[in-house]
Amino acid sequence: MAKRSLSRPLPPRPTNAELEILRVLWARGPCTVRAVRESFDRAEPIGYTTVLKLLQIMTEKGLVRRDESLRSHVYSAAVSEGSTQRRMVADLVKRAFGGSTLQLLLHALSATPATPWEVNQIRKLLNQKNGARA
Repeated sequence: MAKRSLSRPLPPRPTNAELEILRVLWARGPCTVRAVRESFDRAEPIGYTTVLKLLQIMTEKGLVRRDESLRSHVYSAAVSEGSTQRRMVADLVKRAFGGSTLQLLLHALSATPATPWEVNQIRKLLNQKNGARA
């Protein structure tokens, strides 16, 4: 993993609500507040001002960027989906599984069975990792 410069620390881990917004931005690309709000698939609707406030907070945290050049501000993810997922998994492995990737994988597979395609992807990854060590 590449080292980051001291002047640009990693943004904080997103909250559940922030992660929900990031998922919309990763899937749809840059969006207005209204577009983000309308993208949520929820039983209970979320208010426009709530989404706006969350996006403002996320901008301050460095999780999203705001383009103010248009009448309606457009927000985009400032962090990639992959890097966010890797950081969250690494944190989960450390905090919940004492650093054991094996324990994480065993618990994940016992909690939610993998599809045959997913098992094949896991095999491919393991083969790649074993090939790198050979």
